[in-house]
Amino acid sequence: MPIANAIKEALGSQSMIRKMFEEGTQLKKQHGADKVFDFSLGNPDIEPPPAFHRVFLKMAKEDKKGSHGYMPNAGYPEVREALAQKASKEHGVAIDGSHIVMAVGAAGGLNVVFKSILNPGDEVIVPRPYFMEYRSYVGNHGGKLVEADTLPDFNLDLNAIKAKLSAKTAAVLINSPHNPTGRIYSAQTLSELAKILEEHGNASGRMPYLISDEPYREIAYDGIEVPPVLAVYSESLVVSSYSKSLSLPGERIGFVAVGPKVSDKLNVVGALIFATRILGFVNAPALMQRIVAELIFAKVDIDIYARRRAAFTKILDDVGIPYARPEGAFYLFCKVPGKGGKPLTQGEAGDDKAFVDHLKQYLILGVPGTGFGKPGWLRFAYCVDEKIIKASGEAFKKAMENW
Repeated sequence: MPIANAIKEALGSQSMIRKMFEEGTQLKKQHGADKVFDFSLGNPDIEPPPAFHRVFLKMAKEDKKGSHGYMPNAGYPEVREALAQKASKEHGVAIDGSHIVMAVGAAGGLNVVFKSILNPGDEVIVPRPYFMEYRSYVGNHGGKLVEADTLPDFNLDLNAIKAKLSAKTAAVLINSPHNPTGRIYSAQTLSELAKILEEHGNASGRMPYLISDEPYREIAYDGIEVPPVLAVYSESLVVSSYSKSLSLPGERIGFVAVGPKVSDKLNVVGALIFATRILGFVNAPALMQRIVAELIFAKVDIDIYARRRAAFTKILDDVGIPYARPEGAFYLFCKVPGKGGKPLTQGEAGDDKAFVDHLKQYLILGVPGTGFGKPGWLRFAYCVDEKIIKASGEAFKKAMENW
């Protein structure tokens, strides 16, 4: 029997990130792990902080009846209250546990949100470039992803977003700190976006949601603070996880926070809870819920990522590969350089797939920008050992000499 057409189509253009990661695995088998410079996958290599291990061991030793059974689909009440403290502090609002729904990672949380708010044909606007799986998350629930260009520095182009708003717009989806560019949207930008959405909602009779995907919130550099979203716009939802801040991507633990002024809030929260159940998640992992409730403000050592950023940008500067300097997250979004040292003309985009294939000959792995909706660019993830980053310098030099 044939598979579903939508899945068949998606498989044909499957995640370039995973494709490069799988190629890296094969190359490491052939050449040795220390000879391959794999910057393809955003998989944090820093171990969780010591506090995580202490709490984990404490809970593993508990013999509390029912501790591994079902709980309410939204999560343990005490865990939701703890996470409400976190969201309240970060976003400058006063919310309680009733505003929180625990999720199976941020990806699970986004799918729960889209299941709850989208009708067939509804549109979700996303700034380009963007994390490539957003399209599938929206499509999973009958929606359509609508791309809006960003400014040259990858800040939000508010006029481009405004031009994409329509009667079908259900939501605008943002990601800050941003994957793949590392951009952090300023408080002023978010305030201006909120005004645009309010004006559109008042004129059209349909107030779009503002959905903020925030798994990298704690990873910000140079003293930059990630501005709040829940306090800026009434119809806002935040989706986050502990995949990056605690280096727990495989544990799949996250949450959705509903803004205190969201219209029909009780039904929105009820929809999120119901969607959690019928999508088959049922509930977020029980043990991880209890652990993160005791570590709501803990995080990995961000200085490690800052040092890696410095080491990587030095290499790129030395060999002449332009990049957008990241303010947060752990990615470098680089512009494909002209061949033979010849600069590209104004508006010209280099061939990102060809450049990625070229780098692969020197055992350097990155992800083409085409996969993020931005041809002419490529992404390197620097959540790898600093020794690997520094050792890649000679390979980058040789690759550029022959480009």
